[in-house]
Amino acid sequence: MSKKTKQELENNKLNKRLRHAVGDAINDFNMIEPGDKIMVCLSGGKDSYALLDILRQLQASAPIDFELVAVNLDQKQPGFPEEVLPTYLESIGVPYKIVEEDTYSTVKRVLDEGKTTCSLCSRLRRGILYRTAKELGCTKIALGHHRDDILATMFLNMFYGGKLKAMPPKLVSDNGEHIVIRPLAYVKEKDLIKYAELKQFPIIPCNLCGSQPNLQRQVIGDMLRDWDKRFPGRIESMFSALQNVVPSHLADPELFDFVGLERGQTLKHGGDLAFDSEKMPERYSDGSEEDESEIKITPSKPERKVINILANKPKTCGL
Repeated sequence: MSKKTKQELENNKLNKRLRHAVGDAINDFNMIEPGDKIMVCLSGGKDSYALLDILRQLQASAPIDFELVAVNLDQKQPGFPEEVLPTYLESIGVPYKIVEEDTYSTVKRVLDEGKTTCSLCSRLRRGILYRTAKELGCTKIALGHHRDDILATMFLNMFYGGKLKAMPPKLVSDNGEHIVIRPLAYVKEKDLIKYAELKQFPIIPCNLCGSQPNLQRQVIGDMLRDWDKRFPGRIESMFSALQNVVPSHLADPELFDFVGLERGQTLKHGGDLAFDSEKMPERYSDGSEEDESEIKITPSKPERKVINILANKPKTCGL
């Protein structure tokens, strides 16, 4: 096999892996429904480019119809290349809107020099995106957060916020008017890095926050990447834990009735066994397990019918 052919096979495998990861997340959380108009938030980074690209692939093949509109918030950062995103979006034929709001000056004016800008910047950005989604008549807002972002948020909340909380793949917006979805919830960041290189997306760096040293999120991200290198499978196990929560073995009396616990009561997840050593569900596997064929996944039963986004459009017969 030639080096070129081998690389093409690897590229196809990567594309297929991303499509299935996104499709599985959409199906598991019923993110996209027939007739949806989805606002894809495009920052100019690798994650949002990949999100738009994969959603376009699914849009072309899925058995349901939905619309996509790309939205970029131009925050008037010094040196921001305003022409890059419009040129790219026009070249691929995606409807788009560029929203111009000088949040950069607001953040710099309000915060003291040396303070991290992420919290205020994200709040301002969020409000503008909610307003834009309403103006465009969108039913869903798609964000480009991936699996590693979700885990990093969990550790940020644990280490600095005193909460066991992460980013949900699907939620209601702060103002209660929109459904926010994260179709990349099952996607590994290292796969997105490879995909961006393969697709040669015109990446725009964020100079407002990316240049700040010692950000808490950067520190957590470095920790996760280090663990991923030194302990293969740990990241997959942690993400699996987010979907296997056992309230009876935590310590939140609002989630479990510890006060009313009685002798003879049978707990859903057992009693004194504190550590569960179980095989990793296939979708979270990093490929290092020797006997993946034995892994069994029992699909959850949705309360309402969910259309498989990975299925193909029904064929139509010509006259």
